[in-house]
Amino acid sequence: MSKIGRFIYLLLILASLLALTHEALAQDPRVCVLTIKGGINPAVARYVERGLELAEREGAVCLIIQLDTPGGLDSSMRAVIQDIINARVPVVVYVWPQGARAASAGAFITLAAHVAAMAPNTNIGAAHPVSLPLPGVSPPEGEPDTTLMDKATNDAVAYIKSIAARKGRNVEWAERAVRESASATEQEALELGVIDLTAESLDDLLAKLGGREVEVAGRKVTLHTEGATIEQVPMTAVESFLHAITEPNIAYILLILGLNGLIFELASPGGFLAGVAGAICLLLGLYALGILSVNLAGLFLILLAFVLFIADIKAPTHGALTVSGIVSFVLGSLILFNTPFYAVSRSLIFSVALATAAFFAFAVQAALRAQRRRVVTGLEGMVGELAIARSDLKPDGLVFLEGELWRATAEGEPVSEGERVRVVGIEGFRLRVKKEM
Repeated sequence: MSKIGRFIYLLLILASLLALTHEALAQDPRVCVLTIKGGINPAVARYVERGLELAEREGAVCLIIQLDTPGGLDSSMRAVIQDIINARVPVVVYVWPQGARAASAGAFITLAAHVAAMAPNTNIGAAHPVSLPLPGVSPPEGEPDTTLMDKATNDAVAYIKSIAARKGRNVEWAERAVRESASATEQEALELGVIDLTAESLDDLLAKLGGREVEVAGRKVTLHTEGATIEQVPMTAVESFLHAITEPNIAYILLILGLNGLIFELASPGGFLAGVAGAICLLLGLYALGILSVNLAGLFLILLAFVLFIADIKAPTHGALTVSGIVSFVLGSLILFNTPFYAVSRSLIFSVALATAAFFAFAVQAALRAQRRRVVTGLEGMVGELAIARSDLKPDGLVFLEGELWRATAEGEPVSEGERVRVVGIEGFRLRVKKEM
């Protein structure tokens, strides 16, 4: 066989293998599954975007998002919804596991799905905006204080109504979910036309999705999920880390560790480790707080607490300012977040408050003790040391100290050669001494 013949033969074999592989993939449908638990944030938005890219690249039957969220950042929610709307594969949002919820931003995302499903004992809704106008920011002249919130509410209503109408879901309930924070169980949501189906488990969901027709990117697609291979798509290490630090308790701990680290470095400079670690923790904490719905009044109360701790060390008030600082710290922690869906554990608040007060008192007092400690190096370190007179001091003469002769001036009664003297001061390179009794 000629070289050209062998080449053509190899091409035919390769084409046959590709055809067989394509046929095998067609006979073995694949479903990609993402799992979102916690707040909707930039890490989650990137996770959904990456999951959709993978599902489209692998030709998956659909992408399933298992969702359990109290809500999250508006910009991240909109990014997720845009990705779902523009997806080239069907997206199924499944509120799971039992006891999960799709609150606030989660309700928007669920309504935007090509298929919306819920597990037993789950709920959806409570989508009223929770971000309030910032303290000190006044509304435009002549407008009431509620204007900014009204604008945010009306904007959210228009958005969720457009999503519900596009997907053929209950527009009236969607509006009530925003304006009245209406919420519904999985059975109520199914009866109201908010979701498409309920499912006991992922396998049950795949069985019920089979044969369902949805519209994706302007075309009708029939879901063939029977016997589909489930591919779990986890978050990357970076996505998991950024998502984890936006958990309210972790964000709170990072904030407190950052403040403690920086204050410890300022009180006892030179080590740099506490300062660098504190700065990193503080920046991560501020990143997390920037994503969560933070009440600035609570944040300022926490900062005030640290100011009071410092003030009590610098100007002791028998603990009065420390007690005030603890009260400010606890109150600030309790109201740190605007929404009831995000809250710091109360046991964590009281534990951290006591630990912070104890740490702060110990660290700053240790630094102050170090500043007051007698110098033991250089000329100043000689003060208080014992020396031997090598000549009569009447009042001037020589003394022997630390292996050297020093000029010295005796204070009080004269000193005879050989007697012991104690250094009481230094003037230049001359020692002031007193006879040791």
